[in-house]
Amino acid sequence: MTLVVGVDSSTQSCKVVVVDAATGLLVRSGRAAHPEGTEVDPEAWWVALQEAITAAGGLDDVAAISVGGQQHGMVVLDAAGEVIRPALLWNDTRSADAARQLADEFPDIVERTGSRPVASFTATKLRWLRDAEPGNAARVAAVALPHDWLTWRLRGYGPGRPDLAELTTDRSDASGTSYWNPHTGDYDREILIAALGHDAILPRVLGPGDSPGLTEGGIPLGAGAGDNAAAALGLGAREGDVVVSIGTSGTVFAVTGSPAGSTSVAGFADASGVFLPLVATLNAARVLDSIAGLLAVDHTELGTLALSAQPGSGGLVLQPWFEGERTPDRPDATATLFGMTLAATTRADLARASIEGLLCGLAAGLAAVRDVGVIAQRILLIGGAAQNPAVSAIAAQVFDVPVAVPEPGEYVARGAAVQAAWVLTGERPEWVVPLAAEPQSDHRPEILAQYSARL
Repeated sequence: MTLVVGVDSSTQSCKVVVVDAATGLLVRSGRAAHPEGTEVDPEAWWVALQEAITAAGGLDDVAAISVGGQQHGMVVLDAAGEVIRPALLWNDTRSADAARQLADEFPDIVERTGSRPVASFTATKLRWLRDAEPGNAARVAAVALPHDWLTWRLRGYGPGRPDLAELTTDRSDASGTSYWNPHTGDYDREILIAALGHDAILPRVLGPGDSPGLTEGGIPLGAGAGDNAAAALGLGAREGDVVVSIGTSGTVFAVTGSPAGSTSVAGFADASGVFLPLVATLNAARVLDSIAGLLAVDHTELGTLALSAQPGSGGLVLQPWFEGERTPDRPDATATLFGMTLAATTRADLARASIEGLLCGLAAGLAAVRDVGVIAQRILLIGGAAQNPAVSAIAAQVFDVPVAVPEPGEYVARGAAVQAAWVLTGERPEWVVPLAAEPQSDHRPEILAQYSARL
């Protein structure tokens, strides 16, 4: 059996999976925690990677490895290869004003980079650094993303061997910087210089199936990928599939053959050679946490209550913008409960309204990616909440295409493992993704209609 390794260096932890290169079946795995916070010393990721690899049984019998990771994080290096300051993560919002500045300075930035800059994106963090920490900004010799830096370190580079020209990335992660053009495959140096205040070394962008080289131990490396693109690979998503992920935040993304972005849709590239338009919502699984807590039930009981109510929740509509919202762009919004009547204000209707409100918010994301040309033929519903039978059943009523729920799994790490196997064979592997559920389609357009009427 030939074994390959996939890594998911996420915000909260590092996960490592060791799988059979021929089938994708999991052989063993390991995990290690990352520090909390929105800025982190990248050395903590390196330590966690080593711990997770050890927990997964090491690399002695492994034929290839690849690293997927959280997108957008700003890792700035000086000429000696030293990290200048803690990395600003995707969820650090101190660069919100910088995002607005760059959007104003470059009115054509969506055409040039595929996306409207938001505080998550790397260019906005570089502008913040230029303005808030000019001394640190002046020292920047190279800018990398989390998976770029880890791949570089695995190859033996870093302080003491600071060959910055050996930094590499992939199309998916490059497309989340706001200074790379997914149409041309080139960096937009004008935007980079405007953000940072001067030019810098940027990672070489690798194509699907490319390898940046070998680890210090002589193991071939895959290109790596941003987390959503790696998840799409791990799920085996193809054109026609739309992935709807219900985590702390919600994401809706699809594989498509041509670039697709707008002011509301991030026009990312994917890790297979095509494109991955994506919409993010701020309010997802925590909506269910909130209402379950209010009703003093666990998530299983919340689902049971919800399924005992009729579609449409008796007219009760929860607009679940508990933390503002990104899609639509309502950063100062709060959650609102509409349609309260004596008949509808029941525990069951409120439970169902919470699930319908969550899913209707994600349906707005589906509408946005359709508006840029995505053809949806199947919804792949993932994330912890997707395993709740009530969530999947109601999803089959909210969405107007069939819904499939894959078995729970580390799909970002699995996608990185796909890249590792790809490097070995020269071809993208075709691994079967087992499904946990395929709820019967039962489209009820009135659910989304009454939700949309409250926008």
